[in-house]
Parts: sequence; C-alpha cells; structure tokens
Amino acid sequence: MIIILSIILLSACGKTNFKAESKESIEVVKETLNEKAKKTNNKSGDINFYLPFGYEIEEESPNNILLKNGSKQYILFNNPQESKVSDVVYKSTVAQNKEIEINEQFKDNNQFGYLIIKKLEEDMNEMTIGIGGTKITTLIKTSSLKNEAAVMTQIVKSVKNQK
Repeated sequence: MIIILSIILLSACGKTNFKAESKESIEVVKETLNEKAKKTNNKSGDINFYLPFGYEIEEESPNNILLKNGSKQYILFNNPQESKVSDVVYKSTVAQNKEIEINEQFKDNNQFGYLIIKKLEEDMNEMTIGIGGTKITTLIKTSSLKNEAAVMTQIVKSVKNQK
C-alpha cells in the first residue's frame, strides 16, 4: 500500500513539475525578449550571434547551425528572408508538430517571439524558441526548461543577418 501511494505521489509531482517549469519558462522567455540583445561573439556564414561560455559550433550549413554545450545539442535555424516580426517560421514549426503542450506567442512592434514545448517522454521535452525567421531547438529535461529557455532566448535574440 505504501509503495502504491508513493508511486501515485511521485507521478503527480512530475506533472506539477512540468506545469511549474513550463510556466516559469514562459515568464523567462517573455522577460528575455524584452531585454537588450547580447553582443554578438560568433559568426557563421552571413549571420552573427551570441554564444554563452561553454557553447560551441559543431556543424554548419547554410540555414542550420548545430551547437553543442557539453552533451546537449541545439539546432539554430535562420531564414534571412524573414524579418524579426515574421510569423512564417513559427507557423511552419507548429504545422510540423502534433501534440504541443506549450504554444506561447509574444508580439510587439519590433519582433514576433514564440515558445513551443512538446513533451516526448515522462521527463524529456522538445523546446523551440524563436524570433521571426530564427529559431533554436533542443531536447531538454523538464527540470532544466526554465534555465535553458533563458539562454536559448539570448542566443536567438542576438542573431543578426549581414545581408
């Protein structure tokens, strides 16, 4: 009986944890989108962008940059044809994904930002954060959603197209 009760309590905590982490992630993205963009310190093709300490470029192609931080991988996608207020990349991302748990949009005159979280397994999620024609996606544990959301938003916000 005690084991069954423990399992029920633990599974309930896991769901609450996702709700709490995702709610905090929404707030973090909203706040970070309103901050000044970080100074760029990396370049790939025709884009300049900020990478925090510990992050490195693993692979590059015309529109995708594979980033790495320890064992975590991120895909930074950039469509230079789309402005920071465009919703084209957002709409195509939503259309490709079924069963999205979190789908938040942040609009103002200067940018169209968004946060999409899709649950994959009990404790794993796919998180995408974007502004206009640029987005970054990673697989992330529920407990890390809020912290990763801040860094990922900083990276996306810093992207500058040269052309």
